[in-house]
Amino acid sequence: MPATYTWDVFSTLDGYGSFDPASGGVDWGGYWSKQGPELLEWRARRFETPQRMVYGATTFREMAGIFTAGLDPNALDEWNVRLLQMPATVISSSLTDTVGWPNATIERGDAVDIIRRLKRSSDLPLRSQASLSLNWSLLAAGLVDRIEVTVFPVITGRTGTSPIYAGLGDYDLELLDSQTFDGRTLVLSYRPTPLVGTGG
Repeated sequence: MPATYTWDVFSTLDGYGSFDPASGGVDWGGYWSKQGPELLEWRARRFETPQRMVYGATTFREMAGIFTAGLDPNALDEWNVRLLQMPATVISSSLTDTVGWPNATIERGDAVDIIRRLKRSSDLPLRSQASLSLNWSLLAAGLVDRIEVTVFPVITGRTGTSPIYAGLGDYDLELLDSQTFDGRTLVLSYRPTPLVGTGG
């Protein structure tokens, strides 16, 4: 049975994955300053089960820069500590090393071919964080089984960057699960189906 592939992404209500305080708006901080104990505990449980993480080059560089910069692991949220222990596949034609990230390997080639092969061969479920352009292409190829979007209760019309859905076609979404944490943050899980003739 093929391994399942989940695209795990954080989003503002207006669909941005990050922000730029230099644009004249708010410096929101991590989690747009909306993290809470329920969300962090749920994220930690999400990473109790072994999984293979999948990254594109840009997201991997950003995360590796944070996690391998000599940080005290005790300063990280528990889910990030667990994430760092997972095996990771980085799909990149430009990276030459894994910059100290444990259990990471670099794969070169077509992302769709690589993930199709991993879905057949992996004995672990696959999970990708952010990695927008990578997951846009995998969605278009029908390889994403589940989109898990964490919606933080903010609108970043001035500071928002990395629009999550800008590179996608049209998709019908079957709601698989929905949860609210700390009375404010939604986690929505969907099964995507591309709509024929929309470029999805």
